Amino acid sequence: MTLTPDQWGVVLLSLKVGGVATAATLPVAFAIAWVLARWRFPGKLLIDAAVHLPLVVPPVVTGWLLLIAFAPGGPLGFASDAVLFRWTGAAIASAVMALPLMVRAIRLSIEAVDARLENAARTLGAGRWRVFASITLPLSIPGILAAAILGFARALGEFGATITFVSNVPGETETLPLAIYAALSVPGGEGIVWRLAAVSVALSLAALVASELLARRAGRGQHVL
Repeated sequence: MTLTPDQWGVVLLSLKVGGVATAATLPVAFAIAWVLARWRFPGKLLIDAAVHLPLVVPPVVTGWLLLIAFAPGGPLGFASDAVLFRWTGAAIASAVMALPLMVRAIRLSIEAVDARLENAARTLGAGRWRVFASITLPLSIPGILAAAILGFARALGEFGATITFVSNVPGETETLPLAIYAALSVPGGEGIVWRLAAVSVALSLAALVASELLARRAGRGQHVL
């Protein structure tokens, strides 16, 4: 089960892509979750559906749309050199695919905050931002952490959108799923597949267990309140 230096490079690249994707997506996911949980406005249902669209459309379609957006001449074509066939592009694809899961986890956490606590703080003279910083955000932290872990796990397992968007470039975009796929097409590559699959399962399992523990902790905290 010993990994070669090249295989360790794949693991480290996957962690890098997953970490960057999660860190970049978390503020966006929180903002969207906050709007969906606390605001009422026309078109809210459509925005909610659009955010969750990557969960139901084939990942290849998501990757194709990203390719169109970042291709030269596309709406984001000015960044094509920094994204196409680069690890940054893999991070973008992973971030897009992880966003719905992160938004959902954070939204549930925000909605679980007892509105009576927020209303009581307002009656005592606290402004909206003070209520947010002193009550809503602290009580939502377990859900935010769980969302970050779920997003990271999803980013680690991203395949379809990534290979469509930035292809499989060894040392640049070849994350664990892409390396496993490449090994499957090579005669005698079963050993590589087993090793990389074991690492992938271990990382994903650890992330899911951590997310579940945080979710249970958040549930106990809300029950006490």
